Amino acid sequence: MAPINQLPAALLAACAVFLALAAPLLAGDPDMLQDFCVADYKSLKGPLRLNGFPCKRPENATANDFFSNVLAKPGNPNNTVGSAVTAANVENLPGLNTLGVSMSRIDYAPWGINPPHTHPRATEIIFVLEGSLDVGFVTTGGYLYGRTVCKGEIFVFPRGLLHFQKNNGGAPAMAISAFNSQLPGTQSLAVALFGASPPVPTDVLARALQIDGGVVEAIKSKFPTNY
Repeated sequence: MAPINQLPAALLAACAVFLALAAPLLAGDPDMLQDFCVADYKSLKGPLRLNGFPCKRPENATANDFFSNVLAKPGNPNNTVGSAVTAANVENLPGLNTLGVSMSRIDYAPWGINPPHTHPRATEIIFVLEGSLDVGFVTTGGYLYGRTVCKGEIFVFPRGLLHFQKNNGGAPAMAISAFNSQLPGTQSLAVALFGASPPVPTDVLARALQIDGGVVEAIKSKFPTNY
């Protein structure tokens, strides 16, 4: 075998790339190092900032940190889109911190919709409990995968892809969604485009959507900024 200093440069480079890519997989302790990490909301009032929430000391945690009845209460879908989403995530259920799961309840008025949106940090699986929904997601290639999902059935929305749901009946509907993130995040397409602060320039939207600037301004007036 040739000495290491005589190996071809290309082979050495390939080995370096392989080790660099494999390092995250070979690193020790990739999972939790403790039984749980109940979110300590009070610590966020100080200077410390983390990607997530700091942990309470285990002796300060209680059973109530792992309990919530937030999904037992129906949301009020009497709004312009005809749906209400109630989330159970790390922001209101501290025991979810670091566990990588969360849920939501969606209540739909007759013919109501959950408008096109994305979850940048999670895949979603939806379980229809009442009624039936027309659902779909759009791939990065622009293809729509859609179908009707009835009571007792499930549908999956891949992480980060634009998706929607519509109650296709004249009676209320309800579904439960589960996510593989403690805080999946939700970005509404319409709000992102027309309700951002500072606003997305009107001329940018007009050219992108191939509509008149006046139409863009009219749509923006329906989406007051949240900041």
